[in-house]
Amino acid sequence: MDARDGSLPTTSKLTLFLLLLLPLVSALTPLPSSGWPSDPTAGFEELPLNQSNLHIQKPYDLPVSARHSFVDGVHKLWVYSTDHPLSKGSPTRPRSEIFLNQYIYYSGVWQFEAHGYVPCGTSGVCITQVFGAQFPRNTTLMLRVYNGSLYYYHDTVLVPNIYDRWFRVNIIHDVAASNLKVYIDGEFKFETNGYGGTFHYFKCGVYAQGNASYYMESRWKGIRVLKKVD
Repeated sequence: MDARDGSLPTTSKLTLFLLLLLPLVSALTPLPSSGWPSDPTAGFEELPLNQSNLHIQKPYDLPVSARHSFVDGVHKLWVYSTDHPLSKGSPTRPRSEIFLNQYIYYSGVWQFEAHGYVPCGTSGVCITQVFGAQFPRNTTLMLRVYNGSLYYYHDTVLVPNIYDRWFRVNIIHDVAASNLKVYIDGEFKFETNGYGGTFHYFKCGVYAQGNASYYMESRWKGIRVLKKVD
């Protein structure tokens, strides 16, 4: 301290300022969840995706427009529990889904990203899936909604209270490692092993499961397919 006026030297003032600033900087710096990257798309390359390459799977006796709309960049898909399956004689349940048939993959590390919305009342439904698995299974991953919560299949809750809001979904599938990771709104939520299979692809929409509600709906925008850069 300067004996003449009682003030701190310039260097001491700077040190004190930095010490006071440090807690604020730390509080504003986001930390990755559980050690995972905060941006799940880091290291991935976005692939071209044309709207014309998005195939809509819907009840076989209805036109696409009866179960799907695309307005202002938002896909709306809906189905009723009394609807027919996607093909005559199919044992599967009713659905209205976007099949990303432009990218059927056999190897590598792939990622699905989209923003989804599920209105209150939709339940007992798969809204996103990674198709392809070793027989007798058909899928490697399903994200389902039951009574307002987002589940991995039907036994693990990933996010409660998912109704009536937009949320971002990122699913990373490492085929060789048989590993899948799920992020919701950029936060790591779940990791699991795959179920084999020789090929895979992504789907989103509504696909009735057990105890399905009479009416099922989901909305999607910003759909992207990405592949890890070698």
